[in-house]
Amino acid sequence: MENLPLLDLRQFQEGDFKQKWHFVEALGAAFSEIGFVLIEHHLVSPALQQAMYEKVQQFFALPAEVKAQYIIPGTAGQRGYTPPNQEHAKGHSVPDLKEFFHIGPEIEDPTDPLYERLPRNVWVKEIPGFRETFLSAYAKFMETGRYLLRAIALYLGLEEGYFDELIRNGPSLLRLLHYYPLSEGIPIPEGATRAAEHEDINLITLLIGASAEGLEVLTREGHWLAPKVEPHQMVINVGDMLQRLTNNKLRSTTHRVTLPPPDKRHLPRYSIPFFLHPRPEVSLACLPSCIDELHPKAYPDATAEEYLNERLVELGLKK
Repeated sequence: MENLPLLDLRQFQEGDFKQKWHFVEALGAAFSEIGFVLIEHHLVSPALQQAMYEKVQQFFALPAEVKAQYIIPGTAGQRGYTPPNQEHAKGHSVPDLKEFFHIGPEIEDPTDPLYERLPRNVWVKEIPGFRETFLSAYAKFMETGRYLLRAIALYLGLEEGYFDELIRNGPSLLRLLHYYPLSEGIPIPEGATRAAEHEDINLITLLIGASAEGLEVLTREGHWLAPKVEPHQMVINVGDMLQRLTNNKLRSTTHRVTLPPPDKRHLPRYSIPFFLHPRPEVSLACLPSCIDELHPKAYPDATAEEYLNERLVELGLKK
């Protein structure tokens, strides 16, 4: 495999019956084989991407004491700013070489139990248009993810709208991510990298093209594949929650972000992934249709909230 499979979302949104089912089957096959796919003609426009990256760079260029004002205690890093040396991959003790800022849903319905339960977003007042830009981006990522989950539902033999209510107002996260420059002459901690090999927690992750190379995906054959991603393409991958729900039918694949060559380590890398989560009360019990004699139930029952809390502890973000 030289690159990840490439699909056009318009086939699912606007295509005839044959085109729509081609998309469904191709997406399901990619998620079953490698757990990753490239999508073009997604809903995050080039203009919105440019606006996001401008504001991401502006935020991380702020002085450390200003960024520290946006650390939100008690949220396990689920809102606001998380400084360097906080998060490490599951099974690793050395923190990743990164800092990030999290934005969650803006729940407007006070009758939804999550209106009071989920933490509020914080908005960076030093950067004009920060709130408006990322609220717009959040909505477009969510809309793209909804279409993809509808295709996944059809692939699994479920009603097309199966996931719609399960993800409504769920704690999905837009992560503004900065892999900071590494100064020449300053030693890197042993075993440290930009993001150690890991699997994502959520249902699916949507990632618009990063500002530099580094993403690598572990294939079934045990080789690291460095995808070639064009600026207009979005990388989509299966998370552990969807793998659990489908009893390993769809694969949550190990991936990492490697250190650049020594002559490029003084350069930053920016990335904006969207982690699409179900509502906390949603059961991740394996779907009955994904269990048979050849594929016995592989996971104990758990809610999305129980599993998320378990993983946040493993990442060092929650005690």
